[in-house]
Amino acid sequence: MRIVVTADGAGLEAPASPILGRCASYVFVDTESMQWEALENPARSASGGAGIQAAQFIIERGAQAVVTGQVGPNAMDVFQAAGVPVYLFSGGTVGEAVAAFRAGKLPPAQPGGRGRGQGGRAARMSPPPTPVASAGREETLARLRETVGALRRQLAQVMDEIDRLQKE
Repeated sequence: MRIVVTADGAGLEAPASPILGRCASYVFVDTESMQWEALENPARSASGGAGIQAAQFIIERGAQAVVTGQVGPNAMDVFQAAGVPVYLFSGGTVGEAVAAFRAGKLPPAQPGGRGRGQGGRAARMSPPPTPVASAGREETLARLRETVGALRRQLAQVMDEIDRLQKE
C-alpha cells in the first residue's frame, strides 16, 4: 500500500510533521517494500488554501492513506471525497509513523477535520439557526450537523487569520 507521511525532511528517519498543509515535505512509502520517495510540499507557502492544495497534491500522487498530526476540515473533505483515509500520528519519525500504521495503532481522523485548517480570510460568525419545533427529528439533526460544519469552517478561518496576523 502507498501511504504518505507529513514530514520535516526526507526519508524514514526524518521527523514526522504534525501538520498537513504547511509541512516541509511528504514522504510516500510503500508499506510492503518500505521504498520511499520524498517530495517537497508545493503548498507550504501558499497564501491560502494550503490544506486543500496539499490534499489534492497527495491524491494526485497516488497515496492510499495519509498519516499526519492534524488535518483541517477542508482538506479532510477532499480526502473523504477521494476515499483516502487519514490517520493521526504525533511525535516520532516517518519510519515510526509507518510502523504504527502497519500495526494498526493509529486512530483515524474524524470527519469534519481535526486541528486547524490553513488559509482564507476570517468570516463573520453567524448565529446557528434555531430549530423549528414542527420540523422532524431527522430534519433538525441534519440542519444542526450542517450548522456545525459551517461553524467549524468559520472557526478554522478565524484561527488562520489570527495566526497570519500574529506572524506579521
